[in-house]
This record gives sequence, structure tokens and C-alpha cells, in this order.
Amino acid sequence: MNLTNRVKELRAKHHFTQNDLAEKIGVTRQTIVALEKGSYVPSLLLAMKIAQTFHLPIEEIFTMEEVE
Repeated sequence: MNLTNRVKELRAKHHFTQNDLAEKIGVTRQTIVALEKGSYVPSLLLAMKIAQTFHLPIEEIFTMEEVE
């Protein structure tokens, strides 16, 4: 299973830079870069902070896709 996300899309929609979002949720900009590339799976706490920042349920930001 792969975890995909809409972080880049939502960040742009809210006019946040990667650094802005990183500061809001308490991580480094590199963490945001890795999230957007799909090379980093966030902890539940981090996913909740992102969801809270965008005022959305986690399920509207993160989805699991099956890999065949």
C-alpha cells in the first residue's frame, strides 16, 4: 500500500510556502518537501496537525492506494 496526499495542492490553495507550512506544524521545510514527493509517511500526530491547519479531516488529505 502507498500513502498519497494532497499537501502540495492544499498548501498552494492556502498560499503557504513550504516554509510557512513547516513553521505552522513544527517541522522542517525538508519534511514538507518529502511529504509532497511522497517519500515520507507522517506520524498520526503530524497528519492531525496538517489536517487541523487546513481545517479538513485527515481522510481528505491522506489516502491509501493499493500497489499490485
